[in-house]
Amino acid sequence: MSEHSLLQPVQLGSLSLANRMVMAPLTRQRAKQPGNIPHALNAEYYTQRANAGVIISEASQICPEGQGYAWSPGIHSAEQVEGWKLTTEGVHAAGGKIILQLWHVGRISHPLLQPNGVAPVAPSAIQAKAECYVQEADGSHHRAACAMPRALETSELPGIVEAYAQGTRNALAAGFDGVEVHAANGYLLDQFLCSNSNQRTDAYGGSVENRARLVLEVVDAVVAATGDSGKVGIRISPMGTFNDVHDANPLETFTYLLNELNSRNLAYLHVNKPDWVGGTYEGFDDLLKTLRGIYKGTLILCGGMDAETGAQALESGLADLIAFGRPYIANPDLAQRVAAGAAWNQINPATLYGGGAEGYTDYPSME
Repeated sequence: MSEHSLLQPVQLGSLSLANRMVMAPLTRQRAKQPGNIPHALNAEYYTQRANAGVIISEASQICPEGQGYAWSPGIHSAEQVEGWKLTTEGVHAAGGKIILQLWHVGRISHPLLQPNGVAPVAPSAIQAKAECYVQEADGSHHRAACAMPRALETSELPGIVEAYAQGTRNALAAGFDGVEVHAANGYLLDQFLCSNSNQRTDAYGGSVENRARLVLEVVDAVVAATGDSGKVGIRISPMGTFNDVHDANPLETFTYLLNELNSRNLAYLHVNKPDWVGGTYEGFDDLLKTLRGIYKGTLILCGGMDAETGAQALESGLADLIAFGRPYIANPDLAQRVAAGAAWNQINPATLYGGGAEGYTDYPSME
């Protein structure tokens, strides 16, 4: 690859991208209330960042039960679909591409976020040592310990799969260029994959084949809903420990999963490094190289990279595209900065979650 490898065009499934820079999915908790509806402020934020080869939207719950954080957007109501159209139209008008990330948090939730105040659902009734974000009836809001979940009945799982399929249909109706199945970071699908959070004794627990079953059923339903596997990606976080998940044998688990995904001919596999929120890193580089050898398709790598280390990962063949998270929060014109060799704005951690335009749409572009 020539100068600068991040800026070279690439094919991502059925999408032709202007560069290899991906805006990673980033929870920002700024959907309009009531109803968790995307609105004009969200559209402005994403449109500012349409210089990315492709934007992957913040995770968006596929059903009311899939929510774990106050004010996160959904993709299950007609109002949400209409609201998202502002974003997709803005990004497309600016020459960009945008994919929606499909989300179900599983046990990373609380009765205050659940319909009728019920317990959140999970593979098994095991409480996560993790936090969600709730709003009280009086309007106050705070972090809260995740509640004890109830285990999903086997008979409920087809409904979960259908919610992903309907979320996909809704995303396409809202104008998104594709969807990403969120199977990372300790949320519902990752909870099924990982041995410590999945203690089931039915066809969805125990062996790696069983623990991966729901993920693969979701992928197949999502591909069927798009009618085009070139519009579907999946995100995984091997060795990740965020939200209190742990897998006893990530090499076995993800070798099996990736071999199965190879036959689905997806647009891409998106791998999140495990150290983005203090996870363990020892052995990950070796695992990543092994998984890169197993997976036959396009690979996006995300986590803690700058222009130099991102380019190195491309040039070494470790990845085909590089996703940037926090750099894209602070630098709406990140691709232009890479092209110019310009300095990057630093992020303001105080304005990451919730609020309005401050720390959202007011980061400066280059002069």
